[in-house]
Amino acid sequence: MKLSDTPRQRALLRLADSALILAQRNSEWCGHGPVLEEDLALANLSLDLLGQARALLTLAGAPDGLDEDQLAMLRLEHQVLNPVLFELPHAADGRRPGDFAFTTLRNLVASAWFLLQWQQLQHSSDAAVAAIAAKAVKEARYHLQHATDWTLRLGDGTSDSHARMQAALERLWPYVGELFEADAVDEADVASGLAPNWAGLREPWREQVLAVLAHATLRVPQDRPNAHAGRHGRHSEHLGHLLADLQYLQRAYPGGRW
Repeated sequence: MKLSDTPRQRALLRLADSALILAQRNSEWCGHGPVLEEDLALANLSLDLLGQARALLTLAGAPDGLDEDQLAMLRLEHQVLNPVLFELPHAADGRRPGDFAFTTLRNLVASAWFLLQWQQLQHSSDAAVAAIAAKAVKEARYHLQHATDWTLRLGDGTSDSHARMQAALERLWPYVGELFEADAVDEADVASGLAPNWAGLREPWREQVLAVLAHATLRVPQDRPNAHAGRHGRHSEHLGHLLADLQYLQRAYPGGRW
């Protein structure tokens, strides 16, 4: 699939793909949640993220005559621009449904990051992006509250739940640096007023997330230099498997309609 690959399109795809891939991961809990209410909650979070992704993909594809379905279902792995953190399986061994502790902490990290993005994107120079952000910011607030509640409950819960949360945090933390890597695309989008600089989100994000982790009695791992480049199209081995699930029906029956 040929894309125009402008800074605007890249910025939209990076955020859209982050929502799309995290939605796909969270949806894997549908029918497997630890309790019925959480099964439904994670499915609803996934639907919110999917709606955000659809709106952004529609804007991103318009210059090339592509709709959200084509961008979601027909792009190749190297054309998908989400941070690697969002594509990781819930469990380190890839078993499903996976590790609920990891899911909880990833949703905490992701929802705090999304909320900061949407809050600033409400003031985007692109009116369509600002309109999407005005709706999405309300959803992100709920997502953050939901993840915060579970982080506190499990982190400061039993000795077993605390140990599981700490282990999940150790696994997750090396990937968070990519969320705040700025490049020439960010500089162009900041200059045009389209989107915030990802690097500028680091400190408010840390303040918010570290406060939750402290209340949950979880020890924050040592920061490491970022070694991941998913938002440049260089992914872990896990994204290919995820896309195989996500795109299977469209690729098996091209152009199929319900």
